Amino acid sequence: MSSSFFIKKKENPKFAKKEKNTALLKRKGDGDSAGKSKVRAKKPNSKYNEEISSDSETESSTVPKKRQSKDDYEYEETPQEKKLRLAKLYLEQLKEEEENKAEEDCFETDLIAGRLQEEVLEQKGKLQRLIAKDLIPPDPSEIRVFRGHKLPITCLVITPDDKCIFSAAKDCSIIKWHVESGKKLHTIPGGRKGTGDRHVGHTAHILCMAISSDGKYLATGDMNKLIMIWEAETCKHLYRFTGHKGPVSGLSFRKGTHDLYSASHDRSVKVWNVDENAYVETLFGHQDAITGLDSLSRECCVTAGGRDRTVRVWKIAEESQLVFHGHEGSIDCIQLINEEHIITGADDGSVSLWSVNKKKPLSTVKQAHGFHGDTGLEQPHWVSSVAALQNSDTVASGSQNSLVNVWKCGQNYRGMEPLFSVPVSGFVNSLKFSSSGQFLVAGVGQEHSTETVNCRLEETRYSLALCAVAVSSCNAELVCLNGQVGPMVETKRSQEWDLCYSSEKETFKSRGSQD
Repeated sequence: MSSSFFIKKKENPKFAKKEKNTALLKRKGDGDSAGKSKVRAKKPNSKYNEEISSDSETESSTVPKKRQSKDDYEYEETPQEKKLRLAKLYLEQLKEEEENKAEEDCFETDLIAGRLQEEVLEQKGKLQRLIAKDLIPPDPSEIRVFRGHKLPITCLVITPDDKCIFSAAKDCSIIKWHVESGKKLHTIPGGRKGTGDRHVGHTAHILCMAISSDGKYLATGDMNKLIMIWEAETCKHLYRFTGHKGPVSGLSFRKGTHDLYSASHDRSVKVWNVDENAYVETLFGHQDAITGLDSLSRECCVTAGGRDRTVRVWKIAEESQLVFHGHEGSIDCIQLINEEHIITGADDGSVSLWSVNKKKPLSTVKQAHGFHGDTGLEQPHWVSSVAALQNSDTVASGSQNSLVNVWKCGQNYRGMEPLFSVPVSGFVNSLKFSSSGQFLVAGVGQEHSTETVNCRLEETRYSLALCAVAVSSCNAELVCLNGQVGPMVETKRSQEWDLCYSSEKETFKSRGSQD
């Protein structure tokens, strides 16, 4: 910026007036030149934005006071002041960004701390998320049917990402279902009895199945004492484990590993390493056929001993076991709620909650599904399956009375309150919650999964269905897989099992046997 501009502003007004008078006298002496000077003098007045130069000294004094003050304001800031202002603005922006970042870091720290605290409680078996109060009974109109198996479904599992369901049945087949579309992604057909040496798959009733926590391996066990290992993604057969001397009745992968635990009617528990395709060890202790098995991330598993009326916790590394007594009948189903709490069901109609630190049940509900029979000869309905939403206060049970009951566990699992029942049509053979807790799947038949079909196919009625349970105040939904609602429809071609699914986002129509 030219320094002469500021000098001219401080010019003596008397000197400027004298210079003006001198200019007027010169215009009088020369007419033509005076006219031209007059025109040049008016041009600056018509346009105030005109650039000021050293040739317009005489016109600078004709700028109005308002314009002059505005010019003073516009050029008041020096380069050094501008740099200082921009520096302050930049520092304020940095300060604001750092404050926002600090708030986000604090929020993330709280989230991480909360997650770590949950993991610690989960490892200790003391985590209990209270979600049961938000559950609402399902609307029967939301039930939809998928068709596939031609004999009763005995067991099923859900993939860790909740996108697919594997189901197995007494027809020796395995079907992989896509949850959202309801389509069959893959079917592994069963073989006829006696064709096991040349058939890739099962040739006897499949009783149990399990999937690894990373979704890589699927394991299935059958009445022929065999364990089959499959690649879950492609349903490709990988290995066959032999060694049990009775039907394989329970399978479970240790969470976070590919260690597989198996239980059998031969009263033994075996440990396998699937990655190495290897047998590890065998544990003995039960006095009767083992009817169920489950495990989580600890190096241990829990089993139900059937008619020996015991629940056992097996410490694999120590090769030791803890024995628990409580039911008056045969214990037929078992599930871990967390690392230290268990739910079981028995044929005496009772459902019990256990702690691995107590030899007796923390809570028992007798006649959990009511009773049947004539007056004076009443018998409780057999509890044939249980399921637990891990690390929560929500469990479910299924029975021969065509009902799936959903329960709320009390604080520290001391007590159970019924929430609601879902009507089904048949014997509930299997129940599984999804890993996210968004839905529950159940397999329903006309007889228990271990019983033999004793009538002709066209005379047997069985179904598999699934219905939605909405949640009132949390961003989640619970879906129940249960027996078909409404009258059973028979076909002359063959009876089929139905898998039904619905959700709040999308519902699907029934799929006929021609699918």
